Amino acid sequence: MRVKRRSAIFRRFCRHRVAVGCLALLALMILMAVLAPWVAPYSPTKPVGKFSQEPSGEHWLGTDKIGRDVYSRILYAMRSSLLVGFLATVISTVIGVALGLISGFLGGWVDRIIMGFTDMVMSFPYILLVLVAAAIFQPGLWSIILILGFVDWPGVTRLVRGNVLSLRETNFCKSDITAGMPGRYILFSEILPNTIAPVLVYATSVFALSILDEAALSFLGMGVQPPAPSLGNMLNGAESLSVLTGKPWLWAPAGVVIILLVICINFVGDALRDAFDPRNELR
Repeated sequence: MRVKRRSAIFRRFCRHRVAVGCLALLALMILMAVLAPWVAPYSPTKPVGKFSQEPSGEHWLGTDKIGRDVYSRILYAMRSSLLVGFLATVISTVIGVALGLISGFLGGWVDRIIMGFTDMVMSFPYILLVLVAAAIFQPGLWSIILILGFVDWPGVTRLVRGNVLSLRETNFCKSDITAGMPGRYILFSEILPNTIAPVLVYATSVFALSILDEAALSFLGMGVQPPAPSLGNMLNGAESLSVLTGKPWLWAPAGVVIILLVICINFVGDALRDAFDPRNELR
């Protein structure tokens, strides 16, 4: 039965040809980022050419303001952005799922405390909360991962709690309760497997949002610090009007990569949402 369900999910996902193409492009970008030490022709932190050199056969995307190869820095910058997005999503999802399961399943005063704290966190403006946290802690890759991971969990918590409350009213959960099955079994064998699909879809949006947040914080100087490459701090060249109009190779490649990453992740997330919905089988 599970094999048939997986086959149906895969079939529904493949109907979204744009999403399949985006998934292939995303996989290629991830592969290039992972293999950056072997694919990049130059060091991402050492000057290897003239200052602000135009794209050429030697430097495909030109060099930056101090002579570092832009193409090599893009490859390493993708590693940073993808690592931040992935780990921040994992942290926020684990926290959100755990709190959502506990809140929805136990109910009562436990539910009131958890949801009260969740509502309190969500009442703060998101970007303000991230900026304040980034200003308090020392800027860096791991600081950004932890900040985003511990800020993005409320949405997952509310999603999981609502799903648990809905599943508790289904016949298979009620029959398990009537049969005297332990709460641990009901929670992890019945409710959690049926919660994974919406959480996975929601996690794709958190992934894309975390990449954008990292780029914004690094652009403001509160994220990944130079000389370490980041898609955000590579956009710093766009602050100057002369660079913005006359030397697009200093900032355009990083901007294009950010756009491609976010678009691909969002398209894949939309396709996953439709693929996990069995009602789309009849459409």
